[in-house]
Amino acid sequence: MFSLIAAIGKNRELGSRGQLLFHIKEDLQFFKTTTMHHKIVMGRKTWDSLPGKLPGRTNIVVSRYPVEGADLSISDLPAFIAEYATSDEEIFVIGGGTIYTEFLPHAKHLYLTEIATTAPDADTFFPSFDRSQFSRQIIQKGKENDLDFIISKYTKK
Repeated sequence: MFSLIAAIGKNRELGSRGQLLFHIKEDLQFFKTTTMHHKIVMGRKTWDSLPGKLPGRTNIVVSRYPVEGADLSISDLPAFIAEYATSDEEIFVIGGGTIYTEFLPHAKHLYLTEIATTAPDADTFFPSFDRSQFSRQIIQKGKENDLDFIISKYTKK
């Protein structure tokens, strides 16, 4: 089963010029705790934006070419999705925008840190989704650096 995890602004903003827009300590801790000991899937640009391999997780990178340092590089995304879509194993998709779009129709859960602000300089966005197809559980509410946020888990009905 696939789960998407992201921090997004009011307009679904994710990033700008290859960097995250929001740095909220509680969100980063939630991301680490939630994805630890799981497979994580990301696009090449997301991989390149990281300081290195994320420890404690199997790092899978979608790329046409082998990616040095990754645990696995996959070039045939439809085959990967077909292989794992019905698995009981929770696999986390961590970005970027194009990868989220590819996996969204196959996602069972969306873990979204929804931040009550906009980022006009954003150039990468989380895909829109029909919220009526999901039930929402609020995991945590908070405020950090004058940013109000809600960490939610959406589960496909």
